[in-house]
Amino acid sequence: MPPKSPSTSIPSVRELLAGRVGEEMALNDRYLNPQLGRILRTLGFDRTWVGGEGAHLIDARGDRYLDLYGGYGVFAVGRNHPAVIAAVREVMDAHTANMPQLGVTLLSGVLAEQLLARAPASVAAMVPANTGTEAVEAAIKIARAATGRPRILYAEHAFHGLTLGSLSLNGNDEFRDGFGPLLPGCDAVAFGDLDGLRRELERGDVAAFVVEPVQGKGVNIPPADYLRGAQKLCRDAGTLFVCDEVQTGLGRTGRFLALEHWGLEPDMVCLSKALSGGIVPIGAVLVSRKAFDSVFDGMERAVRHGSTFGGNDVGAAAALATLAVLDSEGLVARSARSGALLLELTKPLQERYDVVREVRGLGLMWAIEFDPLASAGHANGNGNGSKPRGTGLWGRVERAQPGLFSQMVTVPLFTEHHILCQVAGHHMNVIKALPALVIEDDEIRRFANALDEVVAHAARAPAAVALSRFGLGVARRRALGRR
Repeated sequence: MPPKSPSTSIPSVRELLAGRVGEEMALNDRYLNPQLGRILRTLGFDRTWVGGEGAHLIDARGDRYLDLYGGYGVFAVGRNHPAVIAAVREVMDAHTANMPQLGVTLLSGVLAEQLLARAPASVAAMVPANTGTEAVEAAIKIARAATGRPRILYAEHAFHGLTLGSLSLNGNDEFRDGFGPLLPGCDAVAFGDLDGLRRELERGDVAAFVVEPVQGKGVNIPPADYLRGAQKLCRDAGTLFVCDEVQTGLGRTGRFLALEHWGLEPDMVCLSKALSGGIVPIGAVLVSRKAFDSVFDGMERAVRHGSTFGGNDVGAAAALATLAVLDSEGLVARSARSGALLLELTKPLQERYDVVREVRGLGLMWAIEFDPLASAGHANGNGNGSKPRGTGLWGRVERAQPGLFSQMVTVPLFTEHHILCQVAGHHMNVIKALPALVIEDDEIRRFANALDEVVAHAARAPAAVALSRFGLGVARRRALGRR
């Protein structure tokens, strides 16, 4: 019997979305990541998402949620921006000679031209990639080949990706544990410590220092003179200075690249995430002419680094449309204005609640850090600090599950206020927001008001919150290792 034709045996995407809605969690648990499913159910985040628009997610009941998670920051121009979708459709309809491999195509060249026009003059060539971690991997390879040196430095608490090379630059043990041995010659220095960086560079064997201008895991903003000082130290030592702008780039911090805040001129810039408007994977490394020509230094070395899908027409078209949207809608300047409003509305929480250690941000990269042991239970700055730190219920809860207090804030924000945000890293009492740059001022005010309400409740009665079914149950399960 001949096989059925695709039109009768394979349902369309439209039919799948309509006919199997509601099966997401079951399919995930059976074929993908059941532990993620347990997390979502524990937090009450197990919604059936059916759509996304601008700064919002839409569930199966039609309820709209303000999305401050932003797909880890990929939706800078908003979810499903029509101009980006139209560009992808247009390039598909054009039936371009995509990825000839032994050949070149137009759109990647135009994208490189436009990115480099927006970047510092210190970079002059582009190496295509598909993801942020792939861009970092390329930067590691280029740095070693260009300098002939083996070592790569990175900052403590950094996040540069999860493939083996970029994982070797990851300053978070929860991601590294169990995957060793990692890439040799990768060493951490304290973020913000120029003396520590100087000592490592003086050894004369460092190919590159790779650093996020603002660290994503915690939204850690560097001291004012740190990045310029690090760049100079690298120049003096013959070490390449690499800015990982995978999360901070494309307007996130109120500048097209975050490095512009400090007037940096790096040897390489890693880009990804928001570059395609969140529609398709794409990444890139912008490289100095000297470093690029040192690596690709002859015809026999022309393809010594590459990626099968790197520089494909669909990704390039989406990226070009994203750049056009950033320009036409003034989203970089809007990010700066919106970020200033967000800080203006939330910074007072530091004075209002003892439990709030700090509110910080740059553009629309924002975080609030909690200290549940600081006069826990006292709002409005009235804590007397008489109880020793680490004693009482919150001390026991935090020892069993560090970072649990933050979930006491994110969960009611989601369930009661329809606002999606999450902790900024493992075992951290830091909540992070990466909203779409198109977020409206009214939504920023709504978030600030909801945050104030939720923090006030948690600060007034943290013990009662911790003893809730969720708080105590999660702490006990994690303490006993039942994951």
